[in-house]
Amino acid sequence: MRSVRLAGSESAGMQKTIKREAFASGVGLFTGEKVTLKILPAPPFSGIVFQRVDLPGKPEIPAKLSFVREALRCTRLAIEKASIHMVEHLLSALGSLGVDNAKIEIEGPEILAADGSSQFFVDLVERAGLEVQNAPRRFLKITEPIYWSESDVHLVALPADEFRISYTMHYPQSPLLGSQFYTISLNPESYKKEISPCRTFSLYEEILPFIEKGLIKGGGLENALVIKGDQIMNPEGARFPNEMVRHKILDLIGDLSLIGMPILGHIISIRSGHSSNVAFAKAIASAKQVNSSDRCFERNKNSVCVPIGSDLVDSVLTQEQSSNVEYR
Repeated sequence: MRSVRLAGSESAGMQKTIKREAFASGVGLFTGEKVTLKILPAPPFSGIVFQRVDLPGKPEIPAKLSFVREALRCTRLAIEKASIHMVEHLLSALGSLGVDNAKIEIEGPEILAADGSSQFFVDLVERAGLEVQNAPRRFLKITEPIYWSESDVHLVALPADEFRISYTMHYPQSPLLGSQFYTISLNPESYKKEISPCRTFSLYEEILPFIEKGLIKGGGLENALVIKGDQIMNPEGARFPNEMVRHKILDLIGDLSLIGMPILGHIISIRSGHSSNVAFAKAIASAKQVNSSDRCFERNKNSVCVPIGSDLVDSVLTQEQSSNVEYR
C-alpha cells in the first residue's frame, strides 16, 4: 500500500524557495571570463534547475545525478551540448540553507568562482530571503549502512537522526596538509559559521601544469588557497587551521544535494572527491535491498513518508529505486 503522511504546520518542515530574485556576476575559474547568474523563485517540487540563457533555446539542466558529466576538478551538469561547470559551491549553499526549489539563469559555461568558498552564495541567498511554500519537505533517511569504495577512497552512510559529515583528508605528499579530520552536525547556522567560509585549495605543483596549459584561466590567490611545500602562498593565510578538510565537506554537501532531497544520516568520507562523491550519491539512490518502511522520524511536525517504489520516489531519483533509505 502506498501512503503519504503529513502532520502539523511548522515552517521548518515545509519546502522553501527564495523570496526575491538574486543577481550576481564574477569571473569563472576555468574560462577566466565574466559570468552572470540570477536565482529566481520556483514552485514546490520543482527542485533546483539551471538554465543557460546565453545559448539558443535556453536549455534547462536539472540539478540531478543523471545530468552529471565528467569534468576537471569540479562537478559539471550537462544536457546535450549545454553544460555548466563548478555547480557544487552554489548547490552546497542552497541545500544547507534549506532552499528546495529555485531556477538559476546563467550566462556562461560555469558558476562564478567568488573567493573559492560558498560564503558569497550564502550571503546572496540571505539577502534575497526565503519563502516558505505550501508543500511538505521530503527527507531521505538512511536506515541501513551503505558503503562505496575504490582504491584508497571510501564512503559510508550510516543511520542517524541528523545530517552529519565526518571527513578524513590525507595528503602524504604535502608536509603542510598531511592528514586532517573534521566532523560536524549540519544545520544552516553550523554551515554558515564552520563550512561556508572555507575555500577551495590546491597544491602548487598540481595546479601549475593546468595553468600553463590554459585550463584554469581564472584561478589565483583571490579565489583559492595554494599550498607550496610547507607554506600557504596566500598572504592572509588560512581562515581555519583545518580549512582544507572543511572545504572537502563543503564540496561533498553540494555533490550529495544532486540526490534531490535533504539527507538524515551520518556520511563518513575518506579521501573522496567530486567523482567519488557523485558515485556514492548514485549508490545511495540505487541500493538494492528494498526497505518498505514508511515510518517518519519526527524531526519536525511536517513530513512526508513515501514507501519505496512509489511514483514520487521514482521521479525524485530519476526512475532508480532505493533500498537502504527511507523517504520522508
